[in-house]
Amino acid sequence: MQLLYPAIKPYARHDLAVEAPHVLYVDESGQDDGLPVVFIHGGPGGGCDELSRRFFDPSVYRIITYDQRGAGRSTPHASLENNTTAHLIADLEALRVHLNIDKWVLFGGSWGSTLALAYAQAHPERVLGMVLRGIFLCRDRDIHWFYQEGASRVFPDYWEEYEALIPEEERGDMVAAYYRRLTGDDEICQMHAARAWSAWEGRCATLRPSAQVVERFTDSRRALAMARIECHYFVNQSFLEPDQLLRDMPRIQHIPGIIVHGRYDMICPLDNALALHQRWPGSELQIIRDAGHSAGEPGIADALVRATQSMAQRLLKLAPEAE
Repeated sequence: MQLLYPAIKPYARHDLAVEAPHVLYVDESGQDDGLPVVFIHGGPGGGCDELSRRFFDPSVYRIITYDQRGAGRSTPHASLENNTTAHLIADLEALRVHLNIDKWVLFGGSWGSTLALAYAQAHPERVLGMVLRGIFLCRDRDIHWFYQEGASRVFPDYWEEYEALIPEEERGDMVAAYYRRLTGDDEICQMHAARAWSAWEGRCATLRPSAQVVERFTDSRRALAMARIECHYFVNQSFLEPDQLLRDMPRIQHIPGIIVHGRYDMICPLDNALALHQRWPGSELQIIRDAGHSAGEPGIADALVRATQSMAQRLLKLAPEAE
């Protein structure tokens, strides 16, 4: 089984000011003249960390990791102001221009796959290829499955704790109920809601229970950003039109793509990946047996590393012919 690449330190760091009040944290590692790849993190609101750089061969890739608006080390933390899908697409394009990159590879998982698809459909001429994991199409039924009814029947014990924070009369719309608490003035209530929201997601993220994953999701700072920003997006239909991502696949069907999805993904069920693959002739779908949603699960991590290797071989081989 392919392991992640060894830990590396960035060779450059940037603070990219976009629309006020947001300043994005960005770093670069690997080869400054390598094949450009941007790591698009999940959530929204999840942020990047040192593991984000380890899916790519640092002798081949110019690895760009950045934290989206309100997430990770970007400022202001957990901010919902001027924070929509359109803003995040514009930020990616601003980042590409800032780094003087003509075209790049997109690597994204979960919400990162959503944003990668939305960006590619807006700017297909700037995308060389995509490696996507845990596909999340952000359809109403996808939100309903995880935050209202569906996953609740697979993990009823975890759901009880997620549901307990909300009075019975508000449970008909759990996203709206959490949104009221996550955007309210009571900071203690806000943090309780953030930890409960994030714990539910962390507990469902892996096929086998992982205390490490749950601990990471429920870290107070991370939980606040992820819960507030996720809930903000989901109460607003992710700022996408109905079935927008599948509808607009003809714009990018020529772009090569590798889709990696866990067979037992309970956050973003496999039908997301299958629907995308069926609309994307240029894609390869890898269904990972014995895996759930997390990129850290061995089967998924292995497939992602192999996918970045395969994508590099394909693109670098084609590069001389394109010239």
